[in-house]
Amino acid sequence: MAMPAQARKKPKYEITLTIKNGKDSVMYMGHYFAKGNQVVDTAFVDKKGRFVFSSATDTLPYGLYFFANPKGTYVEFVVYREKPFFSFETDENDWTSNMKVKNSRQNEFFFQFHVIDGQYSKDISQHNYTMDSAAFAEYKYRKLLQLDSVKMSLIKEHPEMFLSKMMLCSKDEEPPVVSSNGDTLTANQRRNYFIEHYFDNMMLEDNALVRTPKAVFYDRVMDFYDKVLKYAPPQVIISYMDPMLERAKAAPDVFQYLLITLMQKYLQSNVMVYDEIYVHLVKKYYASDDNFWSSPSNIEKELLRANKWERLLVGHEAPELILFDTMHVPHSLHAMPHKWKLLVFWSPNCGHCQHVIPEVYRVFQKYQSQYDIGAFTILSDPDDKTRAEWKKFMAEKGMNSPVWLSLDGGEANVDWHDVYDINTTPQIYLIDENNIIQAKKLGESSIEGIITAICGQGL
Repeated sequence: MAMPAQARKKPKYEITLTIKNGKDSVMYMGHYFAKGNQVVDTAFVDKKGRFVFSSATDTLPYGLYFFANPKGTYVEFVVYREKPFFSFETDENDWTSNMKVKNSRQNEFFFQFHVIDGQYSKDISQHNYTMDSAAFAEYKYRKLLQLDSVKMSLIKEHPEMFLSKMMLCSKDEEPPVVSSNGDTLTANQRRNYFIEHYFDNMMLEDNALVRTPKAVFYDRVMDFYDKVLKYAPPQVIISYMDPMLERAKAAPDVFQYLLITLMQKYLQSNVMVYDEIYVHLVKKYYASDDNFWSSPSNIEKELLRANKWERLLVGHEAPELILFDTMHVPHSLHAMPHKWKLLVFWSPNCGHCQHVIPEVYRVFQKYQSQYDIGAFTILSDPDDKTRAEWKKFMAEKGMNSPVWLSLDGGEANVDWHDVYDINTTPQIYLIDENNIIQAKKLGESSIEGIITAICGQGL
């Protein structure tokens, strides 16, 4: 029995797509999300040849959307600051160029631009076959400059349009040549200007930003940290990261995505000093009232790890360890009488350790007397079987230096798995005579360079 008209809920959106001469029976509707996309609705063709997407319960958050058939053919459209009750009509031959829009000024503007963009692309493509390569390269360059000029005019004349906002997101602020008082800026000053204004044109305060294509949002953000600030000290990265996140607080979706993505990035980083960035993000943002999406247990978990990592940052004192050697003689990490100390957690059962530890020992032997280095190495999974394999491995590899302490991890003054957050092996630290951590996350390819660089200072 049909539901009475007065009892039917009004839809929260209704978007209709008609494709003349279309052959598809099913169509998907979705939106972009950071580095991917999400399908949010499915429609089947009706008797009038339409695909009607409608819901009485779900809403459509602002962003760039798409229609796509099962074969992967798609066309994009905009949902932004308009009631999502509009319709599209096109032709099977070219979904984008033939698109007609009703009840959406945002999408009229969107497809008008695509017509202009398509004309430029067609013109460039046609001249590819009528010019020599040098002349075509010059022609293409001039046409793309003209297209950029068109884009900038559209942005200036229609800043309220979502397409304008997306195009502006990827526009760099051109550094000035001279300062406000007329002094010529150096290359370094211009670079600093570029970095400081990198996110000026990005709509970080708008939730729709997270629902844009990968190149608009995700790539732009990742390029900043992976390329623009590559190798920058953690405090420099944090000094630029904080203003970005503070701006994003006005858009909860953007803030949540940025924070989680950056936490994961620096949680997994192999750069030894970047632990500090992860700790900062957790303590300043994740474990605060700004976190509206995580459960208390998840917040507690991340905060516990951040607190551990904070104690293990480069420049902090290494927690004391007291363990026994194979003769059951106790040894203290802090009491080792060496100018430099290697702290190594490893196991013969670890495949990676089998390759790394002999190389670590080789480097240790090479520089031990020159820099006065001692090694405090710990069997990370002590049991009777592994102990036998541990001793056999060291004998086979000739690891018998008297200042290479081989210590059984079965009995210690603390739970070192927890204190040093040992979840994988090998884990290698370089510690100075005052027991201050000078380097960590040392690997097979980096350990020699780091030892010579740090231990060789002042010699």
